[in-house]
Amino acid sequence: MRFGVNHTPSNGWFHSWLDFSPSDTARDLEAIASLGADHVRIFPLWPVVQPNRTLIRPSALEDVATVVDIAGSFGLDVNVDALQGHLSSFDFVPSWLESWHRRNMFTDPDVVASTAAYVRALAAAVADRPNLLGITIGNEVNQFAHAPHPAPFATTAEQGHAWAAAMVDAARAGLGDGREARSASVPPARRPLVTLAQYDAAWYDDAQPFGPEHAAEHGDATVTHSWVFNGAARLHGALGAGSVRHGEYLLQLAAAWNGRADRPNWLQEVGAPTNVVDVADAPTFTEQTIRHALDVQELSGITWWCSHDVSRSLADFPELEYDLGLLTNDGRVKPTGERFREMALAFGDGRYDAPTPPATALVLDDVAPDGAALHGTRVDSAPGGRFAAAWLTLAEQDGRGPQVVLRSRLADTALLAARGIRTCVDVPAGTTATALSVTHPATMP
Repeated sequence: MRFGVNHTPSNGWFHSWLDFSPSDTARDLEAIASLGADHVRIFPLWPVVQPNRTLIRPSALEDVATVVDIAGSFGLDVNVDALQGHLSSFDFVPSWLESWHRRNMFTDPDVVASTAAYVRALAAAVADRPNLLGITIGNEVNQFAHAPHPAPFATTAEQGHAWAAAMVDAARAGLGDGREARSASVPPARRPLVTLAQYDAAWYDDAQPFGPEHAAEHGDATVTHSWVFNGAARLHGALGAGSVRHGEYLLQLAAAWNGRADRPNWLQEVGAPTNVVDVADAPTFTEQTIRHALDVQELSGITWWCSHDVSRSLADFPELEYDLGLLTNDGRVKPTGERFREMALAFGDGRYDAPTPPATALVLDDVAPDGAALHGTRVDSAPGGRFAAAWLTLAEQDGRGPQVVLRSRLADTALLAARGIRTCVDVPAGTTATALSVTHPATMP
């Protein structure tokens, strides 16, 4: 069980990769370590590292490796994200993929090959670092595949699988490239993970081509990003059960799609967005979110978004982005940071006892009685949906959220037994949905 923080550089935000400063980075990472974190997730900007389709800048790769080394000096492991991609409402896509050179990010053979080359090179550049936690293919890259992105790259689910497989293979190849240099003393349990990160449309939007299967079938762990500005806080209130249990719910929902009972589940992004969570409530939201998430089986870690507030000197961010940090832009620990530190010190560094999986599972209708796939499974799972409402009712009755099992897997008794599921219940008749109109922050002014 790990407690970590997504690093937002305090000086210049992610634009700081343009004029990388080891001293600024060291100051930030020392502050993160003081919060009790054991790892950070970092975000080199794709266009900075690969400004031309056939140019991967060695000096930019060296900067990434330097960050990993600096983090290690403070006892922090590092997860490196490759494709940025999308950060805090801004897109960072190389010019060789846009405007006059626009090609499909997910399906164009030349683009896929060049992107894979970048992922491989990035992984190889840090593969020999003993504190490398892993490589994530990119930050919520599925947002480029469908609305509300203003200019999505048309993609099918099958094409998404092919793209994800190519990127995961590239990351693993890059880690293999550096394997000989990697210390033989690093135990297998600490060898780098390769993961695929998606924003929650993968779980909640039936029109999004990247879905639960992509998260559960690619890479070494199933990653979730939990944000209650998706309608949960509006429906339940900032400190309502449907908000503070949203991370727990999303983890249980994701686990239902895993083909193995022991596949790790990682809450890789979660935060207290002040557009729906009052600043005064944010510490309580932080603690309750973490405590509920800790009840989920096979949880490998919680990585909070984010380390530092965005500086008010930078323009055009959605308002919530300026106040998401555990630390202020000048390094002062905020009340949310203090509460995060309390949780990390209480449950991190071997002080967390993995829970026994809930014995009850709520059945999610992914297939019809005749075995045909159902459309609407994901929207039913979203905040306000019938399934989400039924799960929350059971969670509040029992004090702990039930597991989730797909109807298509009810006959897999070995999997159910391995997951510790003894009782499967259907969504009660009469459970009603609540219609929600959700605005993703990327579309906010």
